Amino acid sequence: MNAIHRIVVKKCILAVKMMTLQFIYNIGISFTGFILKIVALFNAKIKLGVAGRQQTFKIIKQHIKPTDQTLWFHCASLGEYEQGLPVFEKLRAHYKKYKIVLSFFSPSGFEIRKNSPIADVVVYLPIDTQKNAIQFLKLVNPELSVFVKYDIWPNYLKFLKANKLKAILISAAFRPQQIYFKSYGHLFRKSLYAFDHIFTQNESSKALLATIGYKNATVSGDTRFDRVSNQLKTNNTLDFIETFKQDYLCVVVGSSWPEDDALFIDFINNETPTEVKFIVAPHNIKPNQIKDLTSKLNTKTVLYSEKDQKQLKDYNVLIVDTIGLLSKIYSYADIAYVGGAMGTTGLHNTLEPAVFGVPIIIGPNHKKFPEAQAFINNGGMFSVTNQKQFNDILKKLLENGDFRHNTGSKNSEFVKKQSGAVIQILDYLRI
Repeated sequence: MNAIHRIVVKKCILAVKMMTLQFIYNIGISFTGFILKIVALFNAKIKLGVAGRQQTFKIIKQHIKPTDQTLWFHCASLGEYEQGLPVFEKLRAHYKKYKIVLSFFSPSGFEIRKNSPIADVVVYLPIDTQKNAIQFLKLVNPELSVFVKYDIWPNYLKFLKANKLKAILISAAFRPQQIYFKSYGHLFRKSLYAFDHIFTQNESSKALLATIGYKNATVSGDTRFDRVSNQLKTNNTLDFIETFKQDYLCVVVGSSWPEDDALFIDFINNETPTEVKFIVAPHNIKPNQIKDLTSKLNTKTVLYSEKDQKQLKDYNVLIVDTIGLLSKIYSYADIAYVGGAMGTTGLHNTLEPAVFGVPIIIGPNHKKFPEAQAFINNGGMFSVTNQKQFNDILKKLLENGDFRHNTGSKNSEFVKKQSGAVIQILDYLRI
């Protein structure tokens, strides 16, 4: 067998593999859609997504005409939306005559941002069957599609490429363990080639793309740095926080889970800190969870929902039993603890306190969050694995003002240096 024959045989084998993988994927994704409908009978969050997807095509037909020029932004959930927002806002301002379709896969994104001003239409992305992908792209027909970080759907990307529709992936972060870099990942590797360009958060992600032959990549950084930098330009004043904090040092515990709560509850109850106030914004604000948290604290504790009935200045702990205020509350922090990494739920947004020059403490499970390791390496963040480590670093930060200020400054300077991803993306798009 000569060289040409060997090349032909290899290509035929690869084509058969791709066809087989595509067939298996299509069967699997259809089955997933069926299973979600069953699970929706018992799970309120899944039910929202299933019901929402059934309305997607109807909503698009109502708002998008065949003659409209359109852009399509896709985010897995709320975090990706916030990550892509600096780019979305610039595109919204530039393409004034275009209709913008914003899609989410998760209810936690759609339900909170379904009235987003950056889009004309906000929908759930239908399950990634070939039929859905063809119908969605036929109705939307986007001149530009922007995907954020991940949520790579093979059929949507396949037909984007087949229809020669421009698409980019921004703030992408890849790891060797992901399917794109496995021997059985042909289908998902091929999906990446539907993107005209991929903007990665770091050099290692670009290097991984190079290992599979993808070269249209640029290290632009994480657009979340641009997003949080904009927070400094807004009015972050909260009168009730100023009334509560007064002149005391303030520790803000953001997006905490029970594993995180246990640390500061023990610290407050046993270390009896004086001249320190705590603001706790739990991830779960259901009444029974708030009641349980409050009952475990042996100090004067008040809820945000009680702020108009009580003298906030007389309390030591304020529990924020609402959403939407945490990014502003961090501006009042002298020290921040960001939840999620003490357990397995996933580390929450550490950039929000970092931009205000606040030293940060987190748990140990942060390997999937490269920005956390970068903050740690830079000296502005501390990862703890147990109560003693938490107590030791928190006491040091509280008692040593110079150490506290120097540590926090490292975070704000790092955020400043990492900003600029949006400019690179807009340069590529010639905007």
